[in-house]
Amino acid sequence: MNDPVSLSPAGALRDVLDGLPPRQAARAVERLIATYRGATPTDAPILRDRADVAAYAAYRMPATFEAVRAALAAFADTVPEWTPASHVDVGGGTGAATWAVGATWPGRRPVTVLDWAEPALSLGRELAAGHPTLDEVRWQRARVGAALALDPADLVTVSYVLNELSAPDRTALVDAAASAGQTVVLVEPGTPDGYARIIEARDRLVAAGFRIAAPCPHSAACPIAPGTDWCHFSARVARSSLHRQVKGGSLPYEDEKFGYVAATRLPAAPAPSRVVRRPQIRKGQVLLDLCEADGRLARTTVTKRHGDLYKAARDANWGDAWPP
Repeated sequence: MNDPVSLSPAGALRDVLDGLPPRQAARAVERLIATYRGATPTDAPILRDRADVAAYAAYRMPATFEAVRAALAAFADTVPEWTPASHVDVGGGTGAATWAVGATWPGRRPVTVLDWAEPALSLGRELAAGHPTLDEVRWQRARVGAALALDPADLVTVSYVLNELSAPDRTALVDAAASAGQTVVLVEPGTPDGYARIIEARDRLVAAGFRIAAPCPHSAACPIAPGTDWCHFSARVARSSLHRQVKGGSLPYEDEKFGYVAATRLPAAPAPSRVVRRPQIRKGQVLLDLCEADGRLARTTVTKRHGDLYKAARDANWGDAWPP
C-alpha cells in the first residue's frame, strides 16, 4: 500500500485556491451549508460556479479525502494482494475519492469521475493536472439519479452523495453500482441519518450477492437495534490556513465523523472484529467495544497480564481491526 501521505490534494488545493479571499469563501460556505441542510434542488447543481466550487473544495475536500482514504485502507487490508485496475467515482465533484484511491493503491488506472456540476469537474481537472498517477482521469458531466448508467469497473466509489438523493434515486444508484462494480465503497456523514443510508445500501449490496469486507467483520444484519445507536468512525484532518479561516476555527486539525461500507465480490478476509467506539484506557486495562464476526456487539477488557496484546490495545484506534 502507498504511504497515505504520498498522494494528497492538500498541496494542489493550496496552489489553486491561493488568493481566494477568505471572507468571500466563508460567505459561499455559509450559503452552501444552508442549501445542503434544506431541500436539494432538482433542476440545477448546488455548486453553481467556480466561486462556489472553490469554497466547497476548501471547506470539504480535505475531510472527504481523509474519510474515504480511511474506508479504503480498511478495505485494502482485507484484500492485500489486490489493486483496482479501473475506478468509477459517482458524484465525485473535485475528485477527493480519486485522490484517496491513488493514495491507497499505487500506479495509474483509468478513472471516470461523474458529477452534475461542471464547475466542480473543471476544478477537479485543474487540481489533478501535473500529477502523473492521475493523468488517466476522465471528468464527465452526468446527472446522478435513477437513469445513471455506469461502465463496469473494479472499484466504484460513492462518497457523500446518497444524502443528496431521493429514496428512489438512492436505491437506483446502489443497484447500478452493484451491477457495474466488482467492489463498491460507500461513504456518508457519521450521523444517525447517514448510518441509516449506509445500512439501507449495505442490505441491497448483500442481497445482490456482495460480501461485506469492512467495517463489519460479517455480512449478517447489523447488530445495532434501530434508533438506539449508529455505527460511525473518525478521521483526523489537517487544516490549512484557508481551511481554518473558512470554517472559523483555530485548531490545526479537525475530526471528520463518517460511516461507510465496503462490499465486494472478491475473496476478501474481513477483520476478526472491529473496534466500534473510542477505546477507554484505564489504569492497567483497556476497554474495547467490538463488532464481532458472529454478528454480535461485545466489550472486551485487555489488561496488563495479556502482555503484548495489552500494548496493542493501548495503541488501538477507533475503527481498527482487532486483534491487530
